[in-house]
Amino acid sequence: MGNFWDVLGWIFSTFVFVAYMMVLFQVVVDLFRDSSLSGGWKAVWILGLVFLPVFTAVIYVISRGRGMAERQRAVQDRVNADTDAYIRHVAGQSPAEQIASAKALLDGGTINADEFARLKAKALA
Repeated sequence: MGNFWDVLGWIFSTFVFVAYMMVLFQVVVDLFRDSSLSGGWKAVWILGLVFLPVFTAVIYVISRGRGMAERQRAVQDRVNADTDAYIRHVAGQSPAEQIASAKALLDGGTINADEFARLKAKALA
């Protein structure tokens, strides 16, 4: 019966450790993402995470949690906007524009005639 409880305790402690590591990595990423925080304060937070990790992580999340969420949201919004712009750029080209772009690459020597033929066939497909 002791073996069951040992395994259950190991699973629980592993879960707690993984959850703590996720919080710790989020705090470190947020520290380096925050441009309003000076380098000295970043060093203080990092030292706190090294010497008093659980206490410092809890204090950081309590004191700067709202800013963490806002910075994460801003990064996600920027990534989404960049992805949408890329998709619009790629999808917005007509087959004629794609062929013209490939022709410019061929004329510039970036691609050879075989690659141009493949790009042309792909644009027309």
